[in-house]
Amino acid sequence: MAWVATTGGISGEMIRDLMLACVERRFTALRAPHPVQWLADNGSAYAAHDTRDFAVALNLVACFTPVRSPESNGVSEAFVKTLKRDYARINPRPDAATVLQQLPAWIDDYNEVHPHKGLRMRSPREFVRAQSQPAPCPV
Repeated sequence: MAWVATTGGISGEMIRDLMLACVERRFTALRAPHPVQWLADNGSAYAAHDTRDFAVALNLVACFTPVRSPESNGVSEAFVKTLKRDYARINPRPDAATVLQQLPAWIDDYNEVHPHKGLRMRSPREFVRAQSQPAPCPV
């Protein structure tokens, strides 16, 4: 399992809060029960020693996109762009705490409901479910 993240102007403290919130929500614990990759861009908030040390304490394995790799960075940038355009800009966000509270619902919607052009206008989970079902019999 892995999470993908980019800074987009967020502080290291907010990143660490997000990391903890993700672990608590996914595992209902303060630490992942097994190592989980946390993929991020090379932003200073992610590369900071405090953030990497915090990741280790949560049992997260900090992974970074390759420098000057448009392919890998493009994936995370596209996700951030979609999250900002389709969720953050149309919902109230008076402060960071409010955004952090709303993020789980936004990400669930993104994965369960939100249509993706590259997935033939299906959500990621709809796409995965369709791939795991056997092909219909042609006869």
